[in-house]
Amino acid sequence: MPTFSSVLAKVRIGLIQMKCSAVPSENIQRAMDAISSAAKQGAQIICLPELFGSQYFCQSEDHKYFELAETIPGPLTQLLSEAAAKHNVVIVGSLFERRAAGIFHNTAVILDADGSLVGKYRKMHIPDDPLYYEKFYFTPGDLGFQSFATKYARIGVCVCWDQWYPEAARLTALKGAQILFYPTAIGWHPSEKAKFGKDQHDAWETIQRSHAIANGVYVAVPNRIGHEAPAGGEGIDFWGQSFFVAPSGQVMARASEGQEEVLVVDADLKLSDEQRTHWPFLRDRRIDAYGDLTKRWID
Repeated sequence: MPTFSSVLAKVRIGLIQMKCSAVPSENIQRAMDAISSAAKQGAQIICLPELFGSQYFCQSEDHKYFELAETIPGPLTQLLSEAAAKHNVVIVGSLFERRAAGIFHNTAVILDADGSLVGKYRKMHIPDDPLYYEKFYFTPGDLGFQSFATKYARIGVCVCWDQWYPEAARLTALKGAQILFYPTAIGWHPSEKAKFGKDQHDAWETIQRSHAIANGVYVAVPNRIGHEAPAGGEGIDFWGQSFFVAPSGQVMARASEGQEEVLVVDADLKLSDEQRTHWPFLRDRRIDAYGDLTKRWID
């Protein structure tokens, strides 16, 4: 079982905020260009948004979209591997994984700076909401919550809907992660934006800032931008605003709502140790009293 260790080093994080077209090759090239840009700015760990290779197809239940899935390792994993080795960077990429006939996952791959596949994380929490019909496509993850030892830091990866669950962040942090990455594809229903938009966005950012505070870790959240309506109808306005949070919960950097950006920010890993020492939430946890968390409801 890995344990948290203080690393007296700084690491530069790159978060890619991008739009996605209906042409996968365009999205992949856009992602490769953004990785190159982040690396030129000194980024050492680079994270792409959720399912960056395509538009967000889960807005409808349509069997044709299973054609977008591929194996891991596979062509897109190989491209990310080559980019990681070329630029000497760690890359977190979110893919539509074809595991076997009839079994598909929403999976993040972690490529180390030499291009090797460190591991993968399969999205555990699968939503089923209007225009987010992910249960039609994705089998819930079965790899559990993990951390991954990379050249520059020990990182944890969850995916989008996972970001609303304190249990996921806690278990990933307890596995030794110093930085939690959340590749994301989230936005507004255009007809709801005026009434609910600000509250929805504030809730999304607040819950993830709370993960940083409660666990004494950095939190990194890349999102996509742009209006997408692959199934017709009103579609989704993705709200961008990718951000990076310190272990204190402070937002260190935030991207715009509507522009493609490469957000690059420095993280001093020793701050996690300091935060956990000054705010000793892990010390004071009553692990003997939390057994009921494994129940759906307490009557």
